[in-house]
Amino acid sequence: MNGKRNYQKELDALTGSLREGEVPRLFLHSCCAPCSSYVLEYLSQYFSITDFYYNPNISPEEEYRRRAGELKRLISEMPLANPVRFEEAPYNADEFYQAVRGMEDLPEGGERCFVCYRLRMREAARRAAEGGYDYFTTTLSISPLKNAQKINEIGEELAREYGVKHLPSDFKKKNGYLRSIELSRLYGLYRQDYCGCAFSRAQRQREKEAEREKAKSEMQEG
Repeated sequence: MNGKRNYQKELDALTGSLREGEVPRLFLHSCCAPCSSYVLEYLSQYFSITDFYYNPNISPEEEYRRRAGELKRLISEMPLANPVRFEEAPYNADEFYQAVRGMEDLPEGGERCFVCYRLRMREAARRAAEGGYDYFTTTLSISPLKNAQKINEIGEELAREYGVKHLPSDFKKKNGYLRSIELSRLYGLYRQDYCGCAFSRAQRQREKEAEREKAKSEMQEG
């Protein structure tokens, strides 16, 4: 793959080519309400969207439920150009743990995360194909911590496998991430401080403990 591809420009070209009155159907995988806020605001101008909440990586289950509830609330409260339908898959954390078995000790942002991207995007592609949607994609690329090139590579592979088009994306571009923060504040959305899985949660806890120890040390030295 060419690392210099600009996926946002590709998306701009695609939406710019739509005929007047043409509203393709999009099956959108969403990871949480904050990341979905800008993506829904932006894409609902061009697509009829089914927002799909499928995230077996999220731990614990109460966190999963909380994020699902916030996403449903956001969809009900946001003024969107075209209606958005919400769809939620059953929670089954075993799917995630089986997929990443043997990768438990890998660092965040690496191969374990790529397997997690693929797990969630595969289910979105499968359902999009079964439902006769025009496109599928994911909100994941809005995060500065997510690898947009890898996300799009996986999407294109799954598009070939399932016979449904992948919508290119790098939603952090065009100030998308900053807009998601603004919308999160506007709607009072719960913003988690870790990606979602038990491994990212443990890493975040270690980081916070290190920050506390550093602050404590600096106070003692002062």
